[in-house]
Amino acid sequence: MDVIRLLGIRDTPLSVDEVVAAVSDHAAGGTTLFIGTVRQEDHGKPVARLSYEAHPSAEDELRRVAEKVAADFPITALAAVHRVGDLGLGDIAVIVAVAAPHRGEAFDASRRLIDDLKAEVPIWKHQVFTDGTAEWVGACETP
Repeated sequence: MDVIRLLGIRDTPLSVDEVVAAVSDHAAGGTTLFIGTVRQEDHGKPVARLSYEAHPSAEDELRRVAEKVAADFPITALAAVHRVGDLGLGDIAVIVAVAAPHRGEAFDASRRLIDDLKAEVPIWKHQVFTDGTAEWVGACETP
């Protein structure tokens, strides 16, 4: 069975249960789960709303990142989904999960997965602050 069990860029709410089910594996002794949510403040400024946009290559780049993590760590399963579109405070923006024979491997692979996703997958965040100012935050340059 393929180690990469679930990947996606979606414009609908993300499901923690779906991600956990995707990485469930009897060979795993540990599973890590990271849930990134929309926070109410960034750079000390209150956030009113935000939206995410993805380059058409984002899913291919997500797969490339996942394949690299799967090759570099002894894991049994991996999943990563990111949301695009308009999100409200507290909404889930990204979920990654990794299952591995041991907890250390799961933690290490999970950290690499979320860090590389944020650094290399072309997804941009547009946040509007309560004072009316706004900013674009880019995960990376367009490939």
